[in-house]
Amino acid sequence: MRNCRLIFLITLFFITAIFQLRAQTFTNPLLHSGPDPYSLYKDGYYYYTSTLGNKLGLWKTKNIADLKSATYKTVYQPPAGMLYSKELWAPEIQYLNNKWYMYFAADDGLNDHHRMYVVENSSADPLSGTWVFKGKLAAQSDKWAIDGDVFKLHEQLYMIWSGWEGDVNGQQNIYIVKMKNPWIIEGERTKISSPEFAWEKYGDLKEPKLKHVNVNEGPQFLAHGDKVFVIYSASGCWTDHYALGMLSAKANSDLLNPKSWTKHRKPVFKESPENGVYAPGHNSFFKSPNGKEDWILYHANSEAGQGCGITRSPRAQKFTWDKKGFPVFGKPVKTSQVLAIPAQ
Repeated sequence: MRNCRLIFLITLFFITAIFQLRAQTFTNPLLHSGPDPYSLYKDGYYYYTSTLGNKLGLWKTKNIADLKSATYKTVYQPPAGMLYSKELWAPEIQYLNNKWYMYFAADDGLNDHHRMYVVENSSADPLSGTWVFKGKLAAQSDKWAIDGDVFKLHEQLYMIWSGWEGDVNGQQNIYIVKMKNPWIIEGERTKISSPEFAWEKYGDLKEPKLKHVNVNEGPQFLAHGDKVFVIYSASGCWTDHYALGMLSAKANSDLLNPKSWTKHRKPVFKESPENGVYAPGHNSFFKSPNGKEDWILYHANSEAGQGCGITRSPRAQKFTWDKKGFPVFGKPVKTSQVLAIPAQ
């Protein structure tokens, strides 16, 4: 009898230890699908969202590595027949001026009509209360726009996004503009990046209408020390060569002046066939709960040629900084690699 009890206690000990170990580590992907992932950490919780197509959804969890069991809620679904009823892409959630905001691109079913929009929630918890449609976010020229990112620097709000120069899809550029408040753009846009290098122009025969694919999209703001960065995605998202590029500027410079920005000549994060990761891109950033670690959140495919669809899954990994204050993202890690969760 004593031996049975001893065996039971030993077994229980090992089972508990295994579960504790699993709780402190994770492997990618975080979910089986999740294009254009975005995460915000606030007051002990991560709020995660990604492209769902016809609605805006939020996941809430204390552990970003535990998204599979996180609380989920569809927080906003636009009414039918509107210019923003369909193709809701790349949402992001922000907490600004004591209210929650979700920014997203949408159209009426015709890609040429894509513009940026925003909804607002004044509740303490973004999974509670009501999300109210605040309107379209557009510069004076009001051109095609997707992948908006809103950030604050020196108490000034800005928005960066991917857009067309005119009304026809010639190429996608990165634009910036000041904001009057979280739902109103102030002034005209400024172009700070256009595709220049070969790695920004990959396309393939799967898209015969796009013989020349010049893409800068998915811009995300990142600040560190006396520098600021815009990390963006380049080339066609349906290619395995989809990768991240980088713009940098001095934090005290005029961000609306294109000359303030320097484009780095090589991608800073790209496919890793040796690790089984293809088309990594459309990233965002978050801090660990203790505020000491920097993490990149991105989507990628696990096999070559999977394209720009629901096979893209969200992945996270820690990154560092070099002696000059530039981010070092390394290579996208294998899905079998065990990683420690963000430091508590």
